[in-house]
Amino acid sequence: MDRLTAMETFVHVVETGSFSAAAKQLGVGQPAVSKSIAQLEARLAVRLLLRSTRGLTPTEAGLAFFEKAKRAIDEANEADDAARGAGAGLSGNLRVSAATTFARLHIIPHLGPFLEQYPGVNIEVVLNDHSLNLVEEGIDVALRMGNLTDSGLTARKIGQSPRQVLATPAYFERFGEPATPADLLQHLAIIYTLGGGSPWAFSQGDTQHPIVARGRIRVTAAEGVRAAVLSHLGLTMASTWMFAPELANGEVKPVLTDWHLPPVDLWAVFPTGRMASAKARAFVEYVEGLLKT
Repeated sequence: MDRLTAMETFVHVVETGSFSAAAKQLGVGQPAVSKSIAQLEARLAVRLLLRSTRGLTPTEAGLAFFEKAKRAIDEANEADDAARGAGAGLSGNLRVSAATTFARLHIIPHLGPFLEQYPGVNIEVVLNDHSLNLVEEGIDVALRMGNLTDSGLTARKIGQSPRQVLATPAYFERFGEPATPADLLQHLAIIYTLGGGSPWAFSQGDTQHPIVARGRIRVTAAEGVRAAVLSHLGLTMASTWMFAPELANGEVKPVLTDWHLPPVDLWAVFPTGRMASAKARAFVEYVEGLLKT
């Protein structure tokens, strides 16, 4: 039995939890599946599965092999598709990492057309405002915002959003609207420690006016910033992506619109040292198209 077939057998065993279920999916006898796993463990000189009365459980080595085996199988299938010119027939699992709020508002609600176009593709969206290790987490592509600090990353800019200072009308009714960046020092700021922080770098023509915003609430995730602002607890500086629905319906109001703030870039980041999969490239192109509409 060749290595790819052995990996496929192992993946089916882990996903189904038994030799018999895997054998049924593969259309072979259970003894053939048991023999394949035994030969695989012998070749690797490591135990991949723990057998018990409750079924089969992958060991730590087994879990690591499972993730890499799935990726190898997907890449082999994509190579076949590319050779046949069957881009529309992409299949397999696609693991995407993205910031929670951005994905909730701008990606997940729009996955339908992508899934319809590629019915053989399954998507797992890993939501995290922090940057993950793409290789360790098995990520095919990450959507990251802001400046990329690692120059070794394989990345492509696919979108950009303006930043604005905004709050609810109720907050401005209570505390007044700032007329200049300096007025912000008299306001309650909600500080997004990952996406904005301080200072807030305002400019108007050749005039630069950085402000170190003051606030009693500092939040490490965009969802927390949204919750604080929408509860009338303060104003914040944020990308228009973060408050897109509320800006559209008037639930939040931008101020200081005659001043410029640095925009937020969106990057598609791929694991270093490995060619981006056809599925990942297709997904990035789809997201890029979404952001242009």
